[in-house]
Amino acid sequence: MEKDRVTLKIPRQLYKKLQTVIEGSGFRSVNEFVVYVLRDLISLRQEEKDLSKNEIELIKQRLKNLGYF
Repeated sequence: MEKDRVTLKIPRQLYKKLQTVIEGSGFRSVNEFVVYVLRDLISLRQEEKDLSKNEIELIKQRLKNLGYF
């Protein structure tokens, strides 16, 4: 299973913010949360054709506020 994973490096400050974000959320780790968010983002990309430009911009802004982009 280890060969199915890679290491992704993010700034420590972002990591600490994400630790705060996930407190009490049910996520067991920052890694688990990041994988969830990235999978969600990918699924949104696939559904982009169904979203208005305004909806896409709102989603991007929310992700930016979380430290992505």
